[in-house]
Amino acid sequence: MSEETNSAMEARVREALDGFRIELPSWGFADTGTRFGKFLQPAAQTLEEKLADAGQVNQFTGACPTVALHVLWDVPAGTRCADVLKLASRYGVRPGSISPNVFQDQMYKFGSLSNEQESVRRHALEHILDSVRIAKELGSRDVTPWFADGSNFPGTANIRARKRWMSEGLKRAHDALGPEQRLLIEYKPFEPAFYHTDIADWGMALELAREAGPKSRVLVDTGHHYQAQNIEQIVAWLLDEGMLGGFHFNDRRYADDDLTLGSIDPYQVFRIFAEIRYYEWETGHPADIAYMVDQSHNLKGKIEEMIQTVMTAQEIYAKAALIDFLALAKAQQEQRLIDAENIYKDAFSTDVRPAVRAWRRSKGLAEDPLAAFRGSGYLERITRERAGRAIAAGSYA
Repeated sequence: MSEETNSAMEARVREALDGFRIELPSWGFADTGTRFGKFLQPAAQTLEEKLADAGQVNQFTGACPTVALHVLWDVPAGTRCADVLKLASRYGVRPGSISPNVFQDQMYKFGSLSNEQESVRRHALEHILDSVRIAKELGSRDVTPWFADGSNFPGTANIRARKRWMSEGLKRAHDALGPEQRLLIEYKPFEPAFYHTDIADWGMALELAREAGPKSRVLVDTGHHYQAQNIEQIVAWLLDEGMLGGFHFNDRRYADDDLTLGSIDPYQVFRIFAEIRYYEWETGHPADIAYMVDQSHNLKGKIEEMIQTVMTAQEIYAKAALIDFLALAKAQQEQRLIDAENIYKDAFSTDVRPAVRAWRRSKGLAEDPLAAFRGSGYLERITRERAGRAIAAGSYA
């Protein structure tokens, strides 16, 4: 690659990464597991520890200024939002999207907003409305409920009635939003319900978002799809409809595995980013999309895997920024299939790591965030502190 070409590539990567932010999930720093149990790490136990760990990821990557919070886990009843803001500021981050929790309590065994019992639907709505209030006080724009609502056996639920109840509840939540807030509606085809889920795909989420009101959008979790589903087509359609609100990024081998972003199919992540960049090139303005990580790190070190995730996202996003969309549009129009496909492949095959390292240098960041974090001593310190606390409590060895 010539010096001039290399300089042009660095400029395009720099422009892309300057505007790329990806939100971290508070729950990604806490102990998690599978239905079979947990393998404990010296993970974050308190909101302060979660924010401290997230602050480390932001410090070394320069791309993660916000942290998604789960209300029951992070902002339980009695928590002062002013205290949350103060804590976040201490660690160089701020609250991001706010997730209500309408799936954990025993009363939600048969659903929340779609539950046959009016008292349960009312309780779930009150919690979501409280989450909207918390989001306002924290200065958070996006409220991101996920619903486990559904049924496991044919004939056990009135699917049409449940659809109407869900729609009514989401409209009430939408109407409580502040002027700048958004309601992002997520979908999932199965689990924990295995016969039907009340918001099973992007079309259902889109319809419910439109019924709820103009501040509603669709949230795409990359793990919430059947195998071989064309997620980038869903992205393209939602972009064209002006209804793509955000992502929960992860990767999967079978279903919603929450594996590290790009660990299984980095080309799929590239194709998603490519559709977004193509839309932005055609329209001439950036898409208003919240990029968020949604991963539970059960085996890898939590902070290190989060840094790895962000580094991967930055590299793949940079590759998508190198697509020659003018040439691509011409090849598509002229139906030159090989040329059009190769334009994609050439961008994906480009080694952008030197350009990404140059961007980091320009921002005063370490060229290798993971190595810099490992050399900081932070992990060793919190491992001693948290392991000692857990041993004293009899829960870690």
